[in-house]
Amino acid sequence: MITRNPGSWDFHGGIHRPDMKAMSAGRYLGKMPLPQRLVIPLQQHIGSLAEPLVSPGDRVFKGQTLARVTEYIGAPIHAPTSGTIVEISDQPVAHPSGLSAPCIVLEADGEDRWWDELPEPLPWFEEMDAALLRERIRWAGIVGLGGAAFPTSVKVNPGPDRKIQTLVINGAECEPYITCDDYLMRTEADRIVEGIRVLMHVVAADECLIGIEDNKPEAIAAMQKAVADSDLTTTRVVTVPTRYPMGGEKQLIKVLTGKEVPSHGIPAEIGVICLNVATTAAVTDAVMAGRPLLSRLVTVTGEGVNNPGNLEVPYGVMMADVIAFTGGYSDKAYKLILGGPMMGFTLQDDQVPVTKATNCLLVASREEAPDPDHALPCIRCGKCVEACPAQLLPQQLYWYARSKDLDKCQEYHLFDCIECGCCSWVCPSHIPLVQYYRFAKTETWAKEKERQAAEEAKRRHEARVERLERLERERKARLRKKKEALEKKTAGDAADPKKAAIDAAVKRAAERKAQKQSSEEPK
Repeated sequence: MITRNPGSWDFHGGIHRPDMKAMSAGRYLGKMPLPQRLVIPLQQHIGSLAEPLVSPGDRVFKGQTLARVTEYIGAPIHAPTSGTIVEISDQPVAHPSGLSAPCIVLEADGEDRWWDELPEPLPWFEEMDAALLRERIRWAGIVGLGGAAFPTSVKVNPGPDRKIQTLVINGAECEPYITCDDYLMRTEADRIVEGIRVLMHVVAADECLIGIEDNKPEAIAAMQKAVADSDLTTTRVVTVPTRYPMGGEKQLIKVLTGKEVPSHGIPAEIGVICLNVATTAAVTDAVMAGRPLLSRLVTVTGEGVNNPGNLEVPYGVMMADVIAFTGGYSDKAYKLILGGPMMGFTLQDDQVPVTKATNCLLVASREEAPDPDHALPCIRCGKCVEACPAQLLPQQLYWYARSKDLDKCQEYHLFDCIECGCCSWVCPSHIPLVQYYRFAKTETWAKEKERQAAEEAKRRHEARVERLERLERERKARLRKKKEALEKKTAGDAADPKKAAIDAAVKRAAERKAQKQSSEEPK
């Protein structure tokens, strides 16, 4: 339990930079109208690729499951509207590589008809087993809507040996420019609180702490009122300082509870589970309304768009259509960034679909997102160490990543890096440090996959050799048994006196017959 006031702890490092939220905060542009064609990627989550349940030509309805996952870590995909499946093929998707990925192409019929087989709402969820509610959350395809897209059903299953003391609801939204969570808390606070009730029952937490940065006074007031009007006596809204990356899971947990998530560990190991406010609201829809995750609030902002604000966008809508709905590009449009300026990445094309991980489209001007300066040699100033919220040694990681010494990178806790970009932001030499860390992580994952593939091939070879040796042993054993049976039979026959007398008489008769035939032959 909390022994100090929540929010009175602190985390190492971080930066203060203009939040640039005023241009979109509190502005709702409405619900994005459905286009005639939606492109729905099969990979909208961390985990295995979803497997299609439909074929081209199939008629589908809103909320119908289009693709399922068979692995534990994954989330199914549902139809955002009714229509006909046109094709299942590789289509361009929002990814730093710019490559294509498997997608379901749906042609909308304009009727927006709901599927008749949606599950019933569960207003009596408190009487249900937590496992059944987790299965409902899994069915709904809910993932972390803060941008990580980790399957929520997995996250709220800490295991039988872990006791959860604190449920943390992340409303910090520390990334500059992004305001979709802020708007959701202002306008849908009751829906978020209802999701907290469900989650408190699912994870059996003792308390809930809602962390919101102090630059969102309207959201704080709305959430405080919603909590006060509810029966959640162990839930508190906690105002935390505005500092990037306050919304990082480990950083927010440290500030709210004073606990530190261990290296390579997860919050559940210290009795904490952390979920985003939009994820929490989606849990309400799944449990209380029986509806899967079909759309989300997206912030469209930056000096490069004519009418910045927040709007609800169904998954599968092209980003070009979203920007056109907000007034289109302005004369200052220079870069299109998916996410915020710190952790987002530049898109080369806007003809890619919105997915569950899309929380912001930043249309930045040249002043907002200038091209990176030419990298200079590291001067060992140590500013990156001071700024790193994960308390790593970015300078050392940079050297080892640059030299491709992946073992050393792991010794220096490469995978504790949350890629927040603080080190790159403060670097006076303009070194793209995060890009080096991402490269090292990708190379490490690739080598790990190669190692696993080699071990699997070795196991298959050893299993084949063992099988062949076993078959040879079994063959020899069968021959040995046959030989022993024959020898035993022969020995048994020789020991039988009657059998021996008969055999002797037969032998003598044969000899007499042979002699008679020999004497009758003409000479």
